[in-house]
Amino acid sequence: MKAMHHGPMISAGILLGSGLGGFIDGILLHQILQWHNMLSAVRPPVDLVSMKFNMVWDGLFHLFTWTMVSVGLWRLWSAGRRSDVPWSTRTFVGALLVGWGLFNFIEGTIDHQILGVHHVHPGAGQLAWDLGFLAFGVLAIAVGWIVIRAGRVDTTPRGGLALLATQAFLSTIDRHD
Repeated sequence: MKAMHHGPMISAGILLGSGLGGFIDGILLHQILQWHNMLSAVRPPVDLVSMKFNMVWDGLFHLFTWTMVSVGLWRLWSAGRRSDVPWSTRTFVGALLVGWGLFNFIEGTIDHQILGVHHVHPGAGQLAWDLGFLAFGVLAIAVGWIVIRAGRVDTTPRGGLALLATQAFLSTIDRHD
């Protein structure tokens, strides 16, 4: 039996998780709840011009998240074409959680804390909201890591049991030749 490589599935999940986590942030916090925009602490959206300015930056943010999802899908497609990459739900879901957590932690640290370009929910208690965002990121990374480690024992290749049965059958034919 050849060695199994979990890395392609993990990298696909992390990229998809970070992109999808960014979409959740952008769609839920920027658009639906309208708590903040990408640069709302720098240029508060109080008039049409400043709203358009923030909308452009939100669009660039969504372009970044779309790119992460696209690259993640490409990595997933590539992983699916390899017989040495186990098709593990635990590994993939764990990697999605790590990706979402990394997005929250990195974006929250840079944009909320270091640059201060926006906060999760500006106003009274904004530090608590920002710290909660970071804590969710750390929790998602930790849970994702645990789930990935649990998935390390998964060795079913792409195609699952049908592929294993076919390989076993073919190996018996090879022995009789």
